[in-house]
Amino acid sequence: MQENLLLCLGLIMSVSFLVLLARKLSIAYPIFLVIAGLAFSFIPGIPGIHIDPNLVFLIVLPPVLFDAAQNTSWKALWKWRRIVSVMALGYVLLTSTVVAFASCWLIPGFTLSLGFLLGAIISPPDAAAATAVLQYVRLPKGLVSILEGESLLNDATSLTVFRFALAAIITNDFIWYNAVGNFVLVSLSGIAIGLFFGLVFYAFYKWLPTTSNLDIALSFVLPYLIYLTAETAHSSGVLAVVSGGLFISYQNHFIFSHSSRLKSNAVWPAIIFILNAVIFFLIGLQLPEIMGGIKNMALSHALEIALIISLLIIATRLLAGYFSSIFTSFISRYITVAVSHPGWRNPMIVSWAGMRGVVSLASALAIPLMLPGGQTFPYRNLILFITFIVIIVTLVGQGLALPWIIRIVKPESLPGEKQDDQQVLEIDQQLLSAAIAELNSKYSKELEGNGLLKNRMELLTYKVGIYESLGDDQKKKHEALAMIKRFKKVMMQVTEHERKQLRVFRHKEEFDDDIIRLIEKRLDLEEERLEEDIE
Repeated sequence: MQENLLLCLGLIMSVSFLVLLARKLSIAYPIFLVIAGLAFSFIPGIPGIHIDPNLVFLIVLPPVLFDAAQNTSWKALWKWRRIVSVMALGYVLLTSTVVAFASCWLIPGFTLSLGFLLGAIISPPDAAAATAVLQYVRLPKGLVSILEGESLLNDATSLTVFRFALAAIITNDFIWYNAVGNFVLVSLSGIAIGLFFGLVFYAFYKWLPTTSNLDIALSFVLPYLIYLTAETAHSSGVLAVVSGGLFISYQNHFIFSHSSRLKSNAVWPAIIFILNAVIFFLIGLQLPEIMGGIKNMALSHALEIALIISLLIIATRLLAGYFSSIFTSFISRYITVAVSHPGWRNPMIVSWAGMRGVVSLASALAIPLMLPGGQTFPYRNLILFITFIVIIVTLVGQGLALPWIIRIVKPESLPGEKQDDQQVLEIDQQLLSAAIAELNSKYSKELEGNGLLKNRMELLTYKVGIYESLGDDQKKKHEALAMIKRFKKVMMQVTEHERKQLRVFRHKEEFDDDIIRLIEKRLDLEEERLEEDIE
């Protein structure tokens, strides 16, 4: 037990230092951790590491999907629903089909069922990889929303295709219309289970006397409970977790207190970061074990097949994006679409950002070693090797090239998309006006006798006056933003000076530590509020 604990702590410390190095080199940490894992795997004496697929599906996947759903915009998901649906469903099915026929042609004895199994494994881009890599590139928000929405939903399609392909291999029987009907049933039941648990936990959060600590504890239980229930019912655990997470996210401001939201925003990102970082590092360490499994084929030939399939799925996604753009331009004559003429730049970026990751590797590892009759599962080791190479090529190759591709292609801002600073100005102006109206209507008498309220009112009025004077003058807006940014930096320095003064009271016996911690918490919240808009 103690050895396992030390191993886990050492692993977390190792990946933490590697992430620090990745930040120093300005490389997305999933890419750097996979490269580091590959490098470590060649060091003599490093013990073989095996990823248990249950570790991914039961421990890592539910909270990662739930967190991604919590951070997904309902509005953006609805606005881009058509393209997200096409990519999450159509792209996965198309890629699976292309891989199925190509692998049958490339690999002697490879059946179509095995081809669809391989296609289902390597077709979905990874949610964790997409989210982490996109933090290091500047893209229009609409494109980021499309990519995050796709990576959130496509696992359900791929895992369902995986399940049916595996069943066809085991039973030697496949009826397409039964598969389609089961796919619809699995998807709808998964969504229903997620919404049911979302409603149950909504009642818990809303009507029972929970605290912020209880809210966070329940939020960690929820994704696991949803996923296990859905999988036990032979439904889609992925769609169940995503739908439950989206429901809770939409109700967030109605059921959680400010304390719960602040603590949750501090705890959840750290947990998800640790899970993602450890898994990506372990992916790189899989190389020796996976290479050792290639025995019935020359390693060079297996690598050639894997590289061809990797390039094929990249090309398929690029062509699918191009033809989706053409079809959207055509169909916009008859129906209303979000963007009537997408062009080629944005589809090119969206298509290139198709990094595969941990779900693909876990799916490959989940292939059983033996068939029910006692025979060895055909081509299992080759499928695992191809999956690993696809992850390396797409995550490392495409991920590292993504910033360069963006600079060359220069994606275009989407119609109706406001800049972040413009949105902040407009919302701030409305909220400040509402605050002034509230003070005037209910507290007008107190404004005269309470100096603090009067001072606050003057500050709010001054801010509103600044915003109203801007109009559509871009130069004035930039000047106002620069002034606000400077104000925040100065106040950050002032807050830090207050913190230094607070340390003096730690050495005075008449001041209790709990009171000092209370004041320190106030300073922390103020500093956090100021720091949010500085970068």
